[in-house]
Amino acid sequence: MRIYFRISVYLRLYGLARVFIAGLVCALGITMCPNPVLALTGDLTNDPADIIKKYLSLDKRGVRLQALSYESVRPYVAWDEEPSWGQVVIVGDYVVSDDVEEWEIISSTEAVIPVTFQILGVMHWEAATFLPERREETLLFRVRAVLNHWRIIAPMFPPHVGRKRLMDFVRAAMLEETDENRKEALQRLRTAIGNSKS
Repeated sequence: MRIYFRISVYLRLYGLARVFIAGLVCALGITMCPNPVLALTGDLTNDPADIIKKYLSLDKRGVRLQALSYESVRPYVAWDEEPSWGQVVIVGDYVVSDDVEEWEIISSTEAVIPVTFQILGVMHWEAATFLPERREETLLFRVRAVLNHWRIIAPMFPPHVGRKRLMDFVRAAMLEETDENRKEALQRLRTAIGNSKS
């Protein structure tokens, strides 16, 4: 009986020791290894241009078109809300400058980084119209360290969405629309956007 008791005590201690060691290894792995989640949240050890790239990638996919999906870009900007934009800029592509010599370094915690967009045109919501306007547009993004993370503090600009994503968004609006005249206007809008291939 005593031998059985001793063996069960040793087995329990052995099991607790294994759990403790596993927890210790896990804790050390979290603190000593680079955490991929930090790369997405703008940790100051990362390149500030990466925040702009992630923000614009989400913007091009149309996340700023709806209030629910807007939450996904909030970790990248310093403002809490945006105005309701009456227009959407349709973009073919964009380039975030990786060349530090093109940046304006304000301080060790702030920089201005140029981004060049290939604009295809502008869509106006209320009138359901698309104005083709092929041009190149350069915006200067001001990035600053806010609570140990890079954040975009300026500019606040209308959504810059990819053509295909906007066509899908207009199609979804057509399916929800009950007014036939408005539905026809949205169909014309979708066709006009489709004709603006980059």
